[in-house]
This record gives sequence, structure tokens and C-alpha cells, in this order.
Amino acid sequence: MKAKSVLTLSLLMITSLVFGQSNTERDTLVSNPNYDRILAEKSGGDEYGMKSYFFVILKTGNNTSADKKLISDSFRGHLANINRMVEQGKLIVAGPLGKNENNYRGIFIFNNIKSTEEAKELLKRDPAIKNGLLDYEIFTWYGSAALSEYLPFSDKIWKSKP
Repeated sequence: MKAKSVLTLSLLMITSLVFGQSNTERDTLVSNPNYDRILAEKSGGDEYGMKSYFFVILKTGNNTSADKKLISDSFRGHLANINRMVEQGKLIVAGPLGKNENNYRGIFIFNNIKSTEEAKELLKRDPAIKNGLLDYEIFTWYGSAALSEYLPFSDKIWKSKP
């Protein structure tokens, strides 16, 4: 029995030497000394500080109408819809993309959405999507739960309303 304990202790020491880390060093690699339990619970993240979102790529729709009023009203409604979803806590990131060969126009990242069907229902309310000026693709995305902390700060840095 004593030989088994010595062997186990020897293996632990060798492993520690091979990896060059003490127990304290290893502990800091697996636990965060900056961990904020209240913030973690508020943001809804898992033990890694991550959570699932729905990532939406908006792309050019199939409506090629030149009706300026339809286009203007649809995109004005699109912006109002974005603001409404932000106020409801369902949209956490939105923004346009630069010109590209895929006709991708922008992105949404939905927060606190339970299913792809719920995300689709939100998208169907968007006038630009309803009128076929925009279309979308939805993906599940696993990202930092701290993303929700970005919105309160973003409202403090714009000078002119977009």
C-alpha cells in the first residue's frame, strides 16, 4: 500500500514538473479571479460566461420595386422595428454590412429568444422583410453572455441619431 502511495505522489510531482505549473497556477487557469457572480447571473451565461444567441444575416430580398415610397416606408419601419426589439430586450446587436458579393445587408443578434421559430416571428414583423426588400438567414451562435452589457454603453456614445 505504501509503494502505491509513493508511486501516486511521484506521478503527481512528475506531471506538475512536466506541465510546469503548480496547483495555484493551474487553479487560475480554470477559475477566474475576476469572476462577478451578480453580473454572471444577470447576463444569463453558463459556467464559461457564454450563452446561445440567434445570429441573423439580412440579405437583399427578391422585391426589385423602384417605388420610392414603399422603399422609404419599409426601411423607416425597419428602423422602428429594430428600436422596438431593443426596448423589448430581444435584439442585442444590429447593423449594416459593407457592399459584398453575397448581397448581405446587415446583421441582427437576438437575445433571450427560445427558438428559431420565435426569431422568425420577430423577423416577419419587419416591414422591409414583409415587403420582400430584405430576406434573412438564421444561425445559432454561442458567444459571450457579456454582450448584453454593450447596449447601455452604446447609447452613451452617439452624437447624432442614426
